[in-house]
Amino acid sequence: MINQDSIVALATPSGAGAIAIIRISGENAITIANSVFKSIKNKDLTTQKTHTLHLGHIVDGEKTLDQVLVSIFKNPNSYTGENTVEISCHGSTYIQQQIIQLLLRKGCRMADPGEFTLRAFLNGKLDLSQAEAVADLISSDNEASHQIAMQQMRGGFSNEIAKLREELLNFASLIELELDFAEEDVEFADRTQFYELLNRIEFVLKRLIDSFAIGNVIKNGIPVAIVGEPNVGKSTLLNALLNEERAIVSEIAGTTRDTIEDELVIGGIGFRFIDTAGIRETKDYVESIGIKKTFEKIEQAQVVLYLVDGCQLSVDGKLDDLLVEIGKTRNQFPQKPILFIINKKDLISPANLSAINEKLTTNNQQLTTIYISAKEKIGVDELKNELLSFVNTGALRNNETIVTNTRHYDSLLKALDEITKVKFGLETNLSSDLIALDIREALYQFGLITGQVSNDELLGNIFANFCIGK
Repeated sequence: MINQDSIVALATPSGAGAIAIIRISGENAITIANSVFKSIKNKDLTTQKTHTLHLGHIVDGEKTLDQVLVSIFKNPNSYTGENTVEISCHGSTYIQQQIIQLLLRKGCRMADPGEFTLRAFLNGKLDLSQAEAVADLISSDNEASHQIAMQQMRGGFSNEIAKLREELLNFASLIELELDFAEEDVEFADRTQFYELLNRIEFVLKRLIDSFAIGNVIKNGIPVAIVGEPNVGKSTLLNALLNEERAIVSEIAGTTRDTIEDELVIGGIGFRFIDTAGIRETKDYVESIGIKKTFEKIEQAQVVLYLVDGCQLSVDGKLDDLLVEIGKTRNQFPQKPILFIINKKDLISPANLSAINEKLTTNNQQLTTIYISAKEKIGVDELKNELLSFVNTGALRNNETIVTNTRHYDSLLKALDEITKVKFGLETNLSSDLIALDIREALYQFGLITGQVSNDELLGNIFANFCIGK
């Protein structure tokens, strides 16, 4: 699959800026760059050492396009493992396009999405999981997702998988050897040691599979639905959490008729807050559509903030009615954390506050209750800390491997299934040839993760999601 073409692309975001970087990679990259570069010291780029910088001008015949700084990286000591040149030019979109068009005329072609990283993989500079981590690193927008991407890019996940695969491969070789001496009825593989290895592999696979639950929400953000009756302060709470006027706030009930979403990073973890339409009986067709969406968002959310107006709780039976509604929601979604948020704390009298606490204490729902004033931003930090407590960041703090990629997760599940089959085969004295088949399939799934097993379709699907210049 390694293509010898020299490819070119803009490596910095498109649009005007202070500088832009144009990247070239391929066997003839340095020669092509040299043909359009005029050094201020008359240097020939083809004779310069790797990892050096050179000041000069990009010229098109007699026409000077820009003063630039050229970086040279010779194979195999470059990102792609090929000769690579990076041209740092001024960030005018006109200059960028003029230089790229000139390089295309000189023999380059435009790079496909992710083709630089694809070449790095094909040339052995990265394995497949590390290459995918490059895309995750580029798209990371909070500390946690950045930390996970860096850990995978450094090879933490790959090393765990490679070690398991190597140990399993050693035993697989012995099992395969037994098949060659089937008539002699000999065993080269120590079954006791093999079973211990399978237990160890099973333990690691289960840990990696379990980590996907936290990895997936860290990568995509944790959805939090803000729900409750109309005019209890849901939009005000969203604005207080985001510290900006994101949602329209009005004393008119039913102002929010659709869901409003925005993101916030708390303690390095991304949260997606969803302000929903107030839940109530209504004959308004548009508002009823918004309420329907509210229930859809509750189903999709990882955490639900059930917001109530604390000043209304003193009305006879109001708190009891709300607790019944919350109970129904909890029964419908038993695994979903629901926080009972009492708003307008600053307006609740001490007597009413005491009565509310007494009622909640005698209630057997064991609700996590937080008092806030969304308008005055009282209790908002406490709410943020409570939200953070729902995220198990232990693995993240301990720098353990966390799986975030759905493709990896799928292969790990299939590998675990095959390891379970191998264990069952050993326990039931299954013939070596049948055990060998399951071992091969487990090895295949491990290989899919790191790229030791790959095909054009798989690579095409992965790298199609990269940006052009990476």
